[in-house]
Amino acid sequence: MTIHLETQTDLEDAIHALVNLDPRLRPVLEVAGMPALRRREPGFAGLAAIVCGQQLSTYAAAAIWRRVSAAFDPFHHDRIKSARGDRLARLGLSTAKIKSLKAIAAELAAERLNLDVLAEEDADAAHHTLIALHGIGPWTADIYLLFCLGHGDAWPAGDLALQEAMRIGLGLKARPSAKQMLPLAEPWRPLRGAAAHLWWSYYHAVKRREGVLPADKPRAAGSSPRKTRATKTPVKPAKTATATARKRTAKTKASKAATPGKSPGKSPRGGGG
Repeated sequence: MTIHLETQTDLEDAIHALVNLDPRLRPVLEVAGMPALRRREPGFAGLAAIVCGQQLSTYAAAAIWRRVSAAFDPFHHDRIKSARGDRLARLGLSTAKIKSLKAIAAELAAERLNLDVLAEEDADAAHHTLIALHGIGPWTADIYLLFCLGHGDAWPAGDLALQEAMRIGLGLKARPSAKQMLPLAEPWRPLRGAAAHLWWSYYHAVKRREGVLPADKPRAAGSSPRKTRATKTPVKPAKTATATARKRTAKTKASKAATPGKSPGKSPRGGGG
């Protein structure tokens, strides 16, 4: 039986069941807090939005998707299937993404693909159906199943934030690979999707505490893995009052030493010397 995460209550019930099933998750929940359910639009529009955002920053992905969805309103696979490639390119889509969207649209138009039925299928079977499509990789498939269809057992094993969270939370020596993530999550079937929500929340909590993510703007779950930071970003020390005073003194001396009638030299960056 497939479990669906349709409401916040569904997610909370699943999290409590996971903690009872695996005591290792209890301290993870204590740090993370109860995660919030995240959902995206289902169907072709939802899958297309994920494809458009692959390997891009959240901002760039959102900008491109706004242009694409506005240009094809209502957004339907028949319209993308018949759209000229140069028109799609002008909206910001790469050649590879145009090819992917058109391939998916063609499968839907020929009724060889039904995205709705994937919500009821076994997570692994639904995953393999999606990755068989041109341009759909494992991460995209699992993100679609989890966020667009609310599949309770979808497991984005290739997500770097999940991998890093489990390295920290389970005390692993190294960040697990996508292949290693599969057996690690096996005890959480059929609620691996709920476990993913919990681990993402844990990752955000840990990285906010380390200062990697700002407290008021955590990284959204399901971001492109290539854009997910897994290590702490060095923070430049703030300038002290003493350092500022020294810089001003140096400027004054340089000004006095300059030849009368000529301005002091400028640095290559255009700032004061």
